[in-house]
Amino acid sequence: MTGPRRRHPLPPVRRPRARSLAPLAAITALCGALLLGPGAPAYATDHPAFTIQDARVTESSGLAASRLHPGVYWTHNDSDDGPYLYAIDGRSGRTLARITLSGIGSPRDVEAISLGPDGRLYVGDIGDNLDGTWPHVWIYALPEPKRLRDQTVRATQYTVQYEGGPRNAEALMVHPKTGRVYIASKRESGGNLYEGPAKLSPTGTNVFRKIAPVDLWVTDGSFSPDGRTLALRGYFGGTYYDWNDGRPKAAGRLSVPLQRQGESLTWTTDGTTLMYGSEGARSEVRPEEAPVQPSPSPGATEPTPGQGKGQGQQQGDGADSGRSGAGQEDGDEHGAGKDGGGTTGKAVLVVVLAGAVLYGLRRLRGKRARK
Repeated sequence: MTGPRRRHPLPPVRRPRARSLAPLAAITALCGALLLGPGAPAYATDHPAFTIQDARVTESSGLAASRLHPGVYWTHNDSDDGPYLYAIDGRSGRTLARITLSGIGSPRDVEAISLGPDGRLYVGDIGDNLDGTWPHVWIYALPEPKRLRDQTVRATQYTVQYEGGPRNAEALMVHPKTGRVYIASKRESGGNLYEGPAKLSPTGTNVFRKIAPVDLWVTDGSFSPDGRTLALRGYFGGTYYDWNDGRPKAAGRLSVPLQRQGESLTWTTDGTTLMYGSEGARSEVRPEEAPVQPSPSPGATEPTPGQGKGQGQQQGDGADSGRSGAGQEDGDEHGAGKDGGGTTGKAVLVVVLAGAVLYGLRRLRGKRARK
């Protein structure tokens, strides 16, 4: 019978030298700099960033700044939530009211919300994740509640079809002067902008007709309060257009913040700021300076170009026509780049640098194991 084995003491754990981690720390800092910008101060605004606190709002897909209640934003979930709208306080992120829509069918894929000049909220049940499955989609319109409390409001339902057949879409915009409704289709290679009838019919089918191509994978859009500018966003970039009386002309790129899943956009009622929202629990809504600013005096007729982040980055080929590199949904496979803009390049660099960080960590672990 053999005696018990002698146990040898384990070697002391060696802490990695600070020198070994320095390159990784530098790379991580560089990643942060790329995402947050080159040390520039945050955009100073009367419209601060906020986080949606309501645990019921996990897929905020649309955003509209209230006119009756300053500093309040209307939002809704994407799908599988029911006929609900949420009024969110733009400072605390708390829900001030949940509105239940009545007089409509069961919402299928609600993707957008916009305020019209008639004081009604227009809700776009226009999503089609299978990209052309539904023969029609719907728009719901209801008066913006004067009191912010949980309540049921009767809405009008409008049936919508597109010229040329079904489309997937996530952006619905009501022009603040004419009241006409527009929808931008969502397609990775570029979509189109569709115009509704001068007046929507609650009994017949409202056919939306193509008026311009859009070189963007659009997730939302918004008109400026004066109706002179249309802003469209994607996941990583955006474009703003001179509206030009319904003949949109591309004017420049938007500075879209990098978000978890950027799905929403609204212009603030004072015209100074664009608010960008994202899906996800406790999602953040972030302000960026509007690419054009309101006229400095009531007598001015043209908006003043902003000196902020979105200004001065003109479109490339074909900017004068507003149709540069547009993706034609009816068979053109050579559409525009997906979301063009500086943020896309930043995102790619961050992915590459993140890979370098992981590689460095693996090398470090390997050295430790050999020691």
